[in-house]
Amino acid sequence: MNKKDHRISYQMNTGEELLRLEDTLLVKLPYPCRVLSTSRLNGGYQENLPVVFNHHIPPTKHNPEDFEGGSVEAYLKMVVTRLGFSPRSAAGLITAARMENAALKAAKFRTLEVTAIVTAGIDINGGRAGDPAFYFEDNNQWIYVGGTINILLFVNGNLLPQTLVRALITATEAKSAALQELMAPSRYSRGIATGSGTDGIMVVSNTGSPNVFTDAGQHSKLGELIGITVKEAVTEALEKETGLNSSRQRNFLARLERYGVKPGDFWQKVPPEGANFSQETYLKHLNFLASEEKLVALVTSLLHLLDEYRWGLLPAKEVIGAGQKIIRVFLAPTINPEEIQKGKTSAAEDPVKDPIDPTDYIINLFINETNKLIQAEVNN
Repeated sequence: MNKKDHRISYQMNTGEELLRLEDTLLVKLPYPCRVLSTSRLNGGYQENLPVVFNHHIPPTKHNPEDFEGGSVEAYLKMVVTRLGFSPRSAAGLITAARMENAALKAAKFRTLEVTAIVTAGIDINGGRAGDPAFYFEDNNQWIYVGGTINILLFVNGNLLPQTLVRALITATEAKSAALQELMAPSRYSRGIATGSGTDGIMVVSNTGSPNVFTDAGQHSKLGELIGITVKEAVTEALEKETGLNSSRQRNFLARLERYGVKPGDFWQKVPPEGANFSQETYLKHLNFLASEEKLVALVTSLLHLLDEYRWGLLPAKEVIGAGQKIIRVFLAPTINPEEIQKGKTSAAEDPVKDPIDPTDYIINLFINETNKLIQAEVNN
């Protein structure tokens, strides 16, 4: 494409131009700069790059060999060349997220301004630091998976190289905070996602600014502005791209997802003698109950107990006891305290083994009590 085909979508107060052209968001930098990025084209630490960009790729591209040019780096060079810029003077990120769903947030304090531009998707590829690996890179061969959070962060101050690294850390923490506040599930473990396996970031600093910054941690105003803009932009971009938001998460089936529980698991545990209704009727009632705030609050409480058990913060016995009491308070008349004392509950006819992993026990107990609610509703 020729440069005349570019369209200015947004002009920042410090002169950067954000251009949208089909599948690419490109930012022209009118000042000398330092850039720290995860780009496979001119990535790492660079100085005086005039162009940075974020590019959408089709979700069918799963392997670097599938890219035009045969590799990610070669493909990025072709993209920037077609946009009319030299591959030697640009750095870019790739994502399956669509550019029209990008979110832009800015925050200012006195003369300091921070701007974050984010595209995001986490539904397919969400993961938590330390989850089981998805691939091993061998001779530059790896597998690309859709679902990426890309962050372009611009600071109109002069960040020293070490401050640039600290800004990247703060931005990453802000991204993880946004995911935590949405309780976004990892797709590779029972944890809450801290990002995706293919996330990218660029931090751009204006070295022509007279304002020199030596700290970008949470205690600094710069760190606060980075945290605010990145967290807000990630939250908005996730909602625009995949519909992930607080309303979608206000559903106990959505919350149970990260523990591998599906609607079919509820149906399978309906007692044969109580199944005087069709699966379709059952699932209709289940989906209705799933968004009842009282039950969502119950499930979130139970899952937090199970999380604390997985993290080694609470013992199994106390988790089971607290879980039983919480369910009894919320759903209750159906659990007989005498049976609990004997090691039995209405959800299990056999004595509870000691020690026992509380995860299946608590989840099955909740499923069985929920099924009693549904049976009562249907019969009424």
